[in-house]
This record gives sequence, structure tokens and C-alpha cells, in this order.
Amino acid sequence: MSNMSRSPGRKPENHKISRELFVLTYGALVAQLCKDYENDEDVNTCLDRMGYGIGVRLIDDFLARSAVKKCRSYSETADMIAQVAFKTYLGITPSVSCSSAAGNEFSLILDKNPLVDFVEELPAERASLCYCNLLCGVIRGALEMVHLEAEVTFLQDRLKGDAVTEIGITFLRKPEGRKHKRNK
Repeated sequence: MSNMSRSPGRKPENHKISRELFVLTYGALVAQLCKDYENDEDVNTCLDRMGYGIGVRLIDDFLARSAVKKCRSYSETADMIAQVAFKTYLGITPSVSCSSAAGNEFSLILDKNPLVDFVEELPAERASLCYCNLLCGVIRGALEMVHLEAEVTFLQDRLKGDAVTEIGITFLRKPEGRKHKRNK
């Protein structure tokens, strides 16, 4: 009977297995897209579009799981993405840095990117492929659902020989207040 009991150490093991399955499945998806599209930009666009759809749907789960309060600044939002969202869904916590005097541009620096656990490097003929572009779409879609328009792009990528993996987030406009003015 002891084999049937649930031990506290069991859940992380299941989490690890499901993460590995997700990473392998993601790799198969990218490989299939590379077969379907000759142009890397088409693959990048497709991954971004898929990620956007995931982000639009994932935000409800994120808000329900995390019970976070409304962020009051772009800086709080970037920290929330790194410290709560990435930790919840990918098990990592990127560092955040603000890269503009206006306070609307941030970088997420990933020391480890679990989506590339089984990828050594991109083939030479796929040099412009943004393998993890799905992440940019997820962030952009989730932000849009909380009324924050943003550009999200990979600025550096270890798969392309860069020293770090860096995702840039540029918030495009100030969030509009909830006050509705009537036109006279």
C-alpha cells in the first residue's frame, strides 16, 4: 500500500515530466513549421501568432492562480511578468532591467530558457529563426488582455551565439483611465 500513497515529492516529479513533454512537443512544432515554411520570418510570425492566442487565453488562468493586484506602473508589470508569470509557467525567474529614460522599455534576461533544453544550436540555414518567438506572442497577448499594448521581441538569443537570452518589452502607450467622458 505504501506505493499507492501520495508522497509530497511526487508533484514536482510530475511537473518536471510535463515540462519536458511540453519542451519536446514545442521542438516538434517548430521543426514542423520549418518544414512547412521555407522563410524564417514566416515561421517567426506563425510562432508569434500562436503565442498571442495562448497569451489571450492564459491571462485568465494567471490572474486566477496568482491573485495579483493591478499593477500601477510599467515597472511593476515587468516585475510581475518575470517574478510571477515566468515562475508559474516555466519555472524560471528572469531578471528585469529598465532600458529607457521614459520608463516604458524593459528587458527580461533569462539565465536559463527551458524551451531550448534539448536544442544545441540553430542550423546555419535557419540563422534568422527566432526559435522561442512563441514567448513574445504569449506576453503580448496577455498584456493586451489587461489593456496594455506592447511590442515584444527577442533582443539577444543564446541559440544565436549571444551571451544571454533577452526579451525586450516596449509599452506603447499609457493605460487609459477608467473615467469615461461623454462628448458634448
